Amino acid sequence: MNRIGIVTVLSGALILSACADDPNRRTKIGAAVGAVTGAVIGHQVNDEEGKYVGAAVGALAGAGVGRYMDKQHAELQERLAAEQAREELYITRMGGNALRVGVASDYSFAVDSAELSFEAQSTFDKIANVFKDYEKTAVHVVGHTDSTGSDEYNQKLSEKRASAVAKYLSSQGVSSSRMVTWGRGESEPIASNDTKAGRARNRRVDIVVKPIVEGQEKQAFEAPPYLGS
Repeated sequence: MNRIGIVTVLSGALILSACADDPNRRTKIGAAVGAVTGAVIGHQVNDEEGKYVGAAVGALAGAGVGRYMDKQHAELQERLAAEQAREELYITRMGGNALRVGVASDYSFAVDSAELSFEAQSTFDKIANVFKDYEKTAVHVVGHTDSTGSDEYNQKLSEKRASAVAKYLSSQGVSSSRMVTWGRGESEPIASNDTKAGRARNRRVDIVVKPIVEGQEKQAFEAPPYLGS
C-alpha cells in the first residue's frame, strides 16, 4: 500500500475510534485527523534506515545540538522582541531541544481567510531570516482554530493557514525540504472557547523547530506533540 493509502486507512480507523457517545468526540476526531494529515512540503526519509535523504543540510551531533538550538532561540528572541512585547507571538522551549514560535492567527489572517496579511509578512520575514541561518533543523507549521464552525471546516482552515505560512517562508528562502505542515483544527485549544478572548487565543499558528540529529534524522520530521494546554 502506498503512503496515501496508509494515511487514508489510518485516518478512518482513528476517526471511528472516537465513540459517538463520547462527550469529547469533536476534540478526538480533530486530533485524529490532524495526526495523519500532515503535509510533507519537500523532505524525504528512508523508512527502513530512518535516514534523512532530502536536501543536503547535514546533521547535528553531541553537545553541539543544545548549543545550536540555544543560539537560534536567542536570535529569535532578539529579532522578534517587538512582536513579543505587543503579544503578537511568543517563543518557548520544548523537550528534545525543540523551539516553539506561536503566532496569533488574528494578527496573520483575516476572519475565515487563509491569505497571509501584509502586516504579518514583515514578522515572517524575520522568522525566515533566522531559519535560513539554522538549516540543520526541521520546521513544522501547525494551524489551529477556535471551536466556532464545524469540525470539517475548522480542520480545512487550519491546514490552509499552515500551508500559507509554509509557502511564505519558502518564498523567503527557507528550504521546502525542511518543512512539514499540519492542521490540528480545534482539537488543541490553549484557552477556553467559551469567551471571545479565549477563542482569539486559540486561533493561531505554531511553528515547531526540531534539530536534525545525526542518526536520528527521521525523528526531526515526526509530528509535533500535543500543543494545547
